[in-house]
Amino acid sequence: MSIQPSLRDRALRLLARRDYAEAELRAKLAPHAGADDDLAALLGQLAASGFVSDTRCAEQVSRRHQGKHGPLMVERDLRRRGIGHELIDQVVAVARATEFDEALAVLRRKFSQAPDSAAERARQWRYLEARGFSRSVIGRVLRLAFDESAD
Repeated sequence: MSIQPSLRDRALRLLARRDYAEAELRAKLAPHAGADDDLAALLGQLAASGFVSDTRCAEQVSRRHQGKHGPLMVERDLRRRGIGHELIDQVVAVARATEFDEALAVLRRKFSQAPDSAAERARQWRYLEARGFSRSVIGRVLRLAFDESAD
């Protein structure tokens, strides 16, 4: 016979591993909530105690993607986690400020030379696009990435 952990214990165990957005934590805990459990009150207590913070979660997601993915990937990840639109807009605006430099670094890390054919250019384009960089930035990066005077 195993004793089921309380909803609060489950929440704290999840939060010990990483930060969760409130909506994400609610989805994780909902299947385990009993009839006498007040999930909304628990989440409110955890937020008031500073254990759950959408802002902190959004910043952590942004840092995790930094240097590897573009703002579109950050935005997609934040939406999936249930972060609010205003907070997403703030985090994505910060990511857009460095998008060109990050796309340039990502491209140079993966490819050692400029594309020598249309097929290679398309390959490099798809690589950056799959990592969440915008089309306008990808176009600029592919024009300037291997130009020695661009540094």
